[in-house]
Amino acid sequence: MDDGGLKYVQYHSSKESTYLAAIRQLISNDLSEPYSIYVYRYFLYQWGDLCFLALDEQENMLGVVISKLEPHRGGPMRGYIAMLAVKKEHRGRGIATKLVRKAIDIMIDRDADEIALETEVTNTAAMKLYERLGFLRSKRLHRYYLNGNSAFRFVLFVKESAFTSRLGYGDEEDDENQPELPPSA
Repeated sequence: MDDGGLKYVQYHSSKESTYLAAIRQLISNDLSEPYSIYVYRYFLYQWGDLCFLALDEQENMLGVVISKLEPHRGGPMRGYIAMLAVKKEHRGRGIATKLVRKAIDIMIDRDADEIALETEVTNTAAMKLYERLGFLRSKRLHRYYLNGNSAFRFVLFVKESAFTSRLGYGDEEDDENQPELPPSA
């Protein structure tokens, strides 16, 4: 898909030799956590089709989102956005929004009940992005990152059942007692 000279492509393992080094470089420049090659392979080998890249006309990587989708503690299907990075000089162009939206859309297509992620409490741009997309802050995680920074966990409730079960509502028939869901992004 072309978008202002940018191309958004789904990761595929056949392109590992082309993309993996660039993904690692981009993420290591932007995120505070030092991830080993095994962390990238954990996500890309199992859920590569949930990961998207933003490429310019010369096929240079400008952004990446790495995600997964699996049952959470035997309960809801939980999507997880593990990593998101956009080159600093290309921020503010909607690249991160488009990458996250693509990940959300494919997870919804695959029956996700909710989508979660963590971001540093100091990363106000990321928090604003996720809130614009409908994510809610669900928890503060004290000293979550290796650098000592705390994080906020954000959750996007895709299905009403995931939202109401988190609030202690069962499968009640009485809709008057059900909380109203936030508008979807």
